[in-house]
Amino acid sequence: MAKIIAVYSMKGGVGKSTAAVNLAWCSAGASARRTLLWDIDAQGAASFLFGRDTSSGKAKRIFAREVAPASMVEPTAWPRLDLLAADLSLRQLAEDLAEADKPKRLRKLLQTLGQDYDRIILDCPPGLGELSDQFFRAADLIVAPVPPTPLAMRALDQVRDHLASHHGGKPPLLPVFSMVDKRKTLHRETVAAHPDWIAIPQASVIEQMAVKRAPLATFAPNSPAAKRFGELWTDVERQLGKL
Repeated sequence: MAKIIAVYSMKGGVGKSTAAVNLAWCSAGASARRTLLWDIDAQGAASFLFGRDTSSGKAKRIFAREVAPASMVEPTAWPRLDLLAADLSLRQLAEDLAEADKPKRLRKLLQTLGQDYDRIILDCPPGLGELSDQFFRAADLIVAPVPPTPLAMRALDQVRDHLASHHGGKPPLLPVFSMVDKRKTLHRETVAAHPDWIAIPQASVIEQMAVKRAPLATFAPNSPAAKRFGELWTDVERQLGKL
């Protein structure tokens, strides 16, 4: 059965989708694991980065039980790496899943998909509510990208408090600094205060992912950013091994 890694942040615009795409590639490429990236963010950024059209309007059908999840899975250009793409039909997903009979809908869908994969990476939409609670109930590990700023650190603390209050402190939370600009004193000081966190730099090569529509390791494997994502995946596997 697959291990579920939710790439999640309460805030948007923190580098969540780029992290999900690169971690998925590391899982399939570096670890040679059968991997599914499930893009559940209506913006479809992860799907776009994998070269997929995000205008189909079909993604919601999985949650409405109109189609089997496996029937919507597409192979990517890379071995062992598949994609469940997002589109704007997911924009009301939180309200749809808030109905009383659907608190575990996502976990049940993942149990079905998990029979065919070793790792499933979820690119989760931002926010904190019923939808995020479904991610927390389903995931084995949360990877939380955090820009090194006071507001982003505050949002991370709020997520920690929510997990402690409503989910018994589970699943484990693995924070990672994202969009780090070492030219900024605040960034340097915040990163230095957490030396055990991986720090992903703010780099033009990461922006090139949207041009290449591919993971970093496929076109810039020796870049510092690609190496940091590789280190992050090592941390993910280490955390999963402790479970």
